Amino acid sequence: MSKKHTLPDILDDAALFSLEHQLHLEEFLGDHHWNVDFQVPRFEFTGDRPLVCERFHLLGSAALGPRSWMWGWANPSGFSPDLTALGAAVRDFGRDNDIPALAEAEVPFATLPGAPEEAHLALHPLTEAAKLLTGRWFAYNGDAGGGTRVSFIIEHRDLKLPRPTPTRVMRILQEGVAGLRLSDPKRAVYTYARLRGLSPRFTDVDRRTLSLTGPDIGVEVGFDELDRVNRIEGTVTSAGGRGW
Repeated sequence: MSKKHTLPDILDDAALFSLEHQLHLEEFLGDHHWNVDFQVPRFEFTGDRPLVCERFHLLGSAALGPRSWMWGWANPSGFSPDLTALGAAVRDFGRDNDIPALAEAEVPFATLPGAPEEAHLALHPLTEAAKLLTGRWFAYNGDAGGGTRVSFIIEHRDLKLPRPTPTRVMRILQEGVAGLRLSDPKRAVYTYARLRGLSPRFTDVDRRTLSLTGPDIGVEVGFDELDRVNRIEGTVTSAGGRGW
């Protein structure tokens, strides 16, 4: 019988690739405002770079009142199934893999990883899981008033990562390892490299050194005996092996 997925595994797998997408989205949009109309439906950004999304998906909402997350498919407001189908697919995965946070209609903040106190922190793990499980990586959450934040997946042909560069890869690794809550940093780095097309490969029998390679990129990540990152070194391969 194959091993079922766990929520910590899913969050580690999503962490660094998701971080890169979110940074790119922030840079892409610049200073902006957002507006959603569920009836049309229409999701748009105005500001430095106006954008009308070609498609968007309502994942759910995190509310301070009940201190819980509610998936969009379960919301009593009765949103269109087209808007909540992505979340329903995550629900089905959660049921198949016995992950209550993905499967149950309402999820108390206290049961989420880290027991977050704030709505914007509570929606984070469930949004991250949805990104990985659906392969749609651009998410946005906004203030809905009354201490509630709403989480969306958004789609547009212009929203795509540029080719990886040494500077960006090193930034993602360094900021992610230092700033994200990772249960298994080795797994997180390996999965990021695989999703980013960087051909991850362990170069020693103890699996303490992971090599990431791509056009003009060469990065080595070292791990200690507890699989924590203890070294990140990179070179620009087209520039004669210049390291930093």
